[in-house]
Amino acid sequence: MLNLKIAKVFSQMAELYTMKDDRFRPRAYEKAARLIESMEDDLEDIYKKSGVKGLMEIEGIGKGMAEHIEEYVKTGKIKNFEKLKKDAPIDLDSFSSVGGVGPKMLLALYKNLGVKNISDLEKAARAGKVRRLPRFGQKTEKNILRSIALSREHRGRFLLGFVSPIVSKMEKDLASAPGVQKILACGSFRRRRETIGDIDILASARDSRAIMEYFVSLPNVEKIIARGETKSMVRLDIGIDADLRVVPEKSFGAALQYFTGSKDHNIELRKIAIKKGWKLNEYGLFDKNNRQIAGRTEEEIYKKMGLDWMSPEMRENRGEIELALAHKLPKIVEYEDVICDLQMHTTYSDGAQGVEEMAEAAKKLGRKYIAITDHVGHLKIAGAMDVKTIERQWREIDGLNRKIRNFRILKGCEADINPDGTIALEDKYLLKFDIVLGSIHSNFKMSRSEMTKRLIRAMENPRVDIISHPTGRVIHKRSGYELDMEEIFRAAARTKTILEINSYPDRLDLNDLNIRRAIEHGVKLSLGTDSHSKNQLHNLDLGIAQARRGWAKKGDIVNCLTADQIVAFLENRKRNVK
Repeated sequence: MLNLKIAKVFSQMAELYTMKDDRFRPRAYEKAARLIESMEDDLEDIYKKSGVKGLMEIEGIGKGMAEHIEEYVKTGKIKNFEKLKKDAPIDLDSFSSVGGVGPKMLLALYKNLGVKNISDLEKAARAGKVRRLPRFGQKTEKNILRSIALSREHRGRFLLGFVSPIVSKMEKDLASAPGVQKILACGSFRRRRETIGDIDILASARDSRAIMEYFVSLPNVEKIIARGETKSMVRLDIGIDADLRVVPEKSFGAALQYFTGSKDHNIELRKIAIKKGWKLNEYGLFDKNNRQIAGRTEEEIYKKMGLDWMSPEMRENRGEIELALAHKLPKIVEYEDVICDLQMHTTYSDGAQGVEEMAEAAKKLGRKYIAITDHVGHLKIAGAMDVKTIERQWREIDGLNRKIRNFRILKGCEADINPDGTIALEDKYLLKFDIVLGSIHSNFKMSRSEMTKRLIRAMENPRVDIISHPTGRVIHKRSGYELDMEEIFRAAARTKTILEINSYPDRLDLNDLNIRRAIEHGVKLSLGTDSHSKNQLHNLDLGIAQARRGWAKKGDIVNCLTADQIVAFLENRKRNVK
């Protein structure tokens, strides 16, 4: 998909312009990159259909950027980008997965230590040279080494949100191949893990050779790694490997269960089969006489073995097998249970579209209501609203609530949590919002004790309803704040503060394990896309998937309440905060 390539190029152009001390272009290119990477529509399709003019209709894409995209479609390169790279003394590609090391820091490291790539940086940090530089210090050096280790840990893995549209298109394309009976992606993608190492696709077909030919000829295939009658592997143009297996229809369920995993889940299932004197593998479930007794569907395999079928998101060997044997599996939240989105931004702060456009787009996606949560406080780079702007937005929302039928817009905000835990907006204004999100956007490197106290103090403010992206992690880039999560969960339960599952592709914060721990403490959870464009509103499904991986039930997620119910819930919470 062209979007991911262009997003990466534009993001690097933003960094390269930052190195040149350009005041305006870095933000424009970075904003465009974030919007493009989350778009469902393919830029190449838009260009082929409507040319440069069609590209310019995308919010945030001007004539220059549109022409860059056209050039990339035609030549696979952007001359301006190549020149910027050539002029830069640093290999930016080398640092693309290292969080917390921005272009200005890299420039300082280059000028003072001759750092040109990640290897140079690691050597300098390990030798204790970074800490000696002005404005760096031992803590920065330690964080750099931690970021390098984190980037290695995630090397070769792709964000679920980036891979999803590619997999969906592959499933759709392969379903149209001659003789295909069933087609489904499995593996970690089906379990909705937040990062994906490779793409596993399973099919049953009358003619395996025909679908294999179709598979290796897909337009986004860069290289054929292996090719056979029942299994082929290719490398896609974004760098991820994909394989296709074709199995008989009578074994499709067994293969689907086996290749969905997880490995630990499958090991425990095989132990149960062995105790019964049976054999379980990708071909089916077989009795003592090697007769297949199940295999067409996953459901019949689990049932035959005495277990309830469970959603793929739960299959991580975290107690689900024992509960399935006891017929006590929790009924986890369904995608259709979630009827609203509780975090998004508009042109009132750092969003690309206005309130009405975001509302109409959300309504088209089936949402019943939304919360508009533009920034308030000190975050000037994100266009934080002042009091006059807040009042102007409220007047617009009142008008839109009269205008848009069968839909409601809640007046919300995302307020900065100061280093001491106070909120960067007076209580008298916070009181007037329907919903208030408290978020940390600065001073990320406080000690575990200080950061924990900071968040707890924010939760003790009855005006703060939700803590947004609570751990501050950015997948592949930043591991998150130092926090005592048990203390955070206890405080959230005590103050009845909602913790967010931020649905942005590189956040998904809380993660699945923290979701489960929060629920065990009786904490309510919310879902918000953190959308800065209407093209990002579909990311709500990523948050729901994360909630399902954390075994969240419908009653655990406040987004399953109606608009009237959530307003009443929040008002009641404010009255009863301890």
